[in-house]
Amino acid sequence: MSAIWLRLKELRRYPSAVIGLVVVALLLLMSIYAVVRYPYGKAISLWRAGEVAWLENPRNAAPLWLNWFGADLPPTIVLGSDQARVLENQDLGGGVHRRLLSFSIDYLWRGGFPSEIALFYEASYQRTPPQAVLRWRTPDGREISLGTQTLRESGRYLISGDTTLARRLGGISPQVALFRDPWAKGDQARPLPGRYELLVELYTFDPQATANLKFIAYGRVHGWAGTDHLRRDLTLALLWGAPIAIAFGMTVALTLTFWYLFVSALGAWFGGWVDAVIDRLTELRMILPLLPILIMVGMFWSRSIWIILAVLIVYGLIGGSKSYRAMYLQARASPYIEAARAYGAGNFRIILRYLMPRFLPLSIPAFVQAIPGYVFLEASLAILGLGDPLLPTWGKVIQDAYSRGALYLGYYYWILIPAAMLFITGIGFAFIGFALDRIFNPRLRSL
Repeated sequence: MSAIWLRLKELRRYPSAVIGLVVVALLLLMSIYAVVRYPYGKAISLWRAGEVAWLENPRNAAPLWLNWFGADLPPTIVLGSDQARVLENQDLGGGVHRRLLSFSIDYLWRGGFPSEIALFYEASYQRTPPQAVLRWRTPDGREISLGTQTLRESGRYLISGDTTLARRLGGISPQVALFRDPWAKGDQARPLPGRYELLVELYTFDPQATANLKFIAYGRVHGWAGTDHLRRDLTLALLWGAPIAIAFGMTVALTLTFWYLFVSALGAWFGGWVDAVIDRLTELRMILPLLPILIMVGMFWSRSIWIILAVLIVYGLIGGSKSYRAMYLQARASPYIEAARAYGAGNFRIILRYLMPRFLPLSIPAFVQAIPGYVFLEASLAILGLGDPLLPTWGKVIQDAYSRGALYLGYYYWILIPAAMLFITGIGFAFIGFALDRIFNPRLRSL
């Protein structure tokens, strides 16, 4: 093992290996952060909850860092009752109370209008629900009536989805008409920068009645990875995609690498019918189509990632490795093997203590290079719609984006960011694997 450790230290001599190690280290740190920030149960419940758990997020919003490149798109603005100014507070008698609240926002973004506008409310009352009279005040002093809403327990008034209001505004979507510069002509609609106010005239009819309001102007950018059609923050899927991908790839690669080492040694050492059976099984596995098998498993049995993992391992357990078998056959006649047999070493002692350790270093590059292949395989199944529907993985994000026409609608981030994560993961492990190949295989050192 000390010799292997000394060989691994040689990775520092290869710049590509250093880059690969940095990439893998960042992926591991990302995985640790994902597990700490979003524990497994919480991550699954948030991802499965859909829009219900993400009501304060905009729908199909681009990443926030787009503004670094001059996009000047508005982020989401959330204002609760504690952030509203109380302009008037009157007791009208008979248990009726009137308050005038002002929700103010400074809108300074010229790159686009809000995607949606909504007023959330939670009300408690005994008989008569509170009433809210809504008005909108623009920076140039115009006031626009938004109508009256009855606040029954809890709910949401989607201002931007009010078709009656849209007709009164000339057939223009409210989120555009309320922020639009009135001097803009034709198709040159642009936001009017300045301070906007949502004025809420709130009437309660019971002494103990209360009403909590929350005004949200949904933006066009959100978070580091944007959001999807269900308002889910894609940062969650990008973070959790790392531990799932690494755990999946390493589990399969590690299991099958040691299996191939062991079963190929069995066939080469015992020879005869044992070697013939293992060799025929290896050839059978080589002609069995893996992807169609996994597709059938996903369609007719289960799409669980654990089932896919088990099927992959079972598939890999069919036979051994032709290359390991050839190397073992050469080593079988080595003097140190003959010496071990002379002093009475048993068959399995020779296999486990003398044959396998000799070729263990050569299996390390193969193990590292196999990891991205299994990561891409899991992502491919997800993109085909056969991935685990419960887990937030990179492949699942790409599949959601494809099914929703992300490229056609211009939501490039939805596909490019998870695709970039897959590419970076593959490059990181490939760089390390190529360097390890040169270190452990002397014939490649001159390349």
